[in-house]
Amino acid sequence: MAIHPDTSVGTVRLTVSDRARSREFYERVIGLRATERDDGTLALGVEGNPALVELRADSAAPGLNRRATGLYHIAILLPTRHDLALALGRLAESRWPLDGASDHLVSEALYLSDPDGNGIEIYRDRPREEWRREGGELRMATLPLDLESVIAELHDQDDRDEHVPAGTRIGHVHLQVADLAETEAFYSGALGFDVVVRGYPGALFVSAGGYHHHIGLNTWHSAGSGPPPADAVGLRSFEVALPAPEELERTLQSLTDAGVPFERHNGSALVRDPSGNLVLLTTR
Repeated sequence: MAIHPDTSVGTVRLTVSDRARSREFYERVIGLRATERDDGTLALGVEGNPALVELRADSAAPGLNRRATGLYHIAILLPTRHDLALALGRLAESRWPLDGASDHLVSEALYLSDPDGNGIEIYRDRPREEWRREGGELRMATLPLDLESVIAELHDQDDRDEHVPAGTRIGHVHLQVADLAETEAFYSGALGFDVVVRGYPGALFVSAGGYHHHIGLNTWHSAGSGPPPADAVGLRSFEVALPAPEELERTLQSLTDAGVPFERHNGSALVRDPSGNLVLLTTR
């Protein structure tokens, strides 16, 4: 069963070690707006919209283990190339270092890490009509991004914005997993995502509706590893948002047919992938 083509990725929930430090980073460096919730979590996103990222702080949390399964990066999708240039300007102004910058043919991306080491991608998509396919697969690559060309999108030195624009969303999540075959059986076989790209050694990319990927999966550092402690810094959960309640029920039936256990929770459902990553299946 194929998952509905309008499926998308929703809120990503993280554990961090220092609330104030992380708030400053996500507001000042990334440009998200923060809202404090009654339960002590911090919701970050675009004003008037559901949170893109939700943070729970725990000063006693074990540090991020880059060899464990979990988050590789969150990917924040901006509407335009000009917005990507503004994001690059915020990074430069705050003097926050880049981990990398890549042209993936389908997108242009900036890579960095938050104060706890959680990976973040900030990117913009090229128009779909410019995407190319070879041998039945979407053509993607990892080429150096021309940062001078991106920054040239700014009209003058006063062209800046403290916040990301309306329309910013989580484009995808990229996960560290223990085994690709087991992971494919879960995300493609049970949930119904389409495998879009297999060309990267040790990685797999799956999506709904022909997108380049809603979920990236790799074993580059985590092959054969287990999950970190439940209270550790890193990924708590991420949302897979379906367009309607009947589509959620159809997906849950697919999990049942595949023998994958899940737990219903307030009109949504919680399920763990084979590497222990927690997925909240919900509706928009």
